[in-house]
Amino acid sequence: MGLNKETLAQLVKMKAKFAMSGAVATSVDFLLYLWLVDYQDWAPVPANIVSYSCAVVLNFMMQKRFVFQLQGSAGRAFLLSVLVSVVGLSINTGIVYALTRFAFFMEYQALTKLIATGIVFFYNFYLKRYVFERKFI
Repeated sequence: MGLNKETLAQLVKMKAKFAMSGAVATSVDFLLYLWLVDYQDWAPVPANIVSYSCAVVLNFMMQKRFVFQLQGSAGRAFLLSVLVSVVGLSINTGIVYALTRFAFFMEYQALTKLIATGIVFFYNFYLKRYVFERKFI
């Protein structure tokens, strides 16, 4: 399945918008996570669950408005988006958990969170695009 120039350009533009909405949500995720871990003395895993969940809701609202063209009901898209995000949360939290078993990553929580977020970015893009537009590519 080959992509023509126009389709490729649209996909790149969509990924850029997705990355921008993700950057805002990720900033909320990071700041809340670091605040909970560093200033509220939360353990990394519960802090990750709370911060990631808050970012999921914010990100859904931004993606619905600025990134994807909704095909179908918003309620259905939200439920499917939450399902995708729960799996993303599981992957993200699993990475945070695994990395924080090492003293280096326990000391550098921002790096730990950055690695987990980077890995989950691509998973989220393609599955969320399917949820909103019923397309993978």
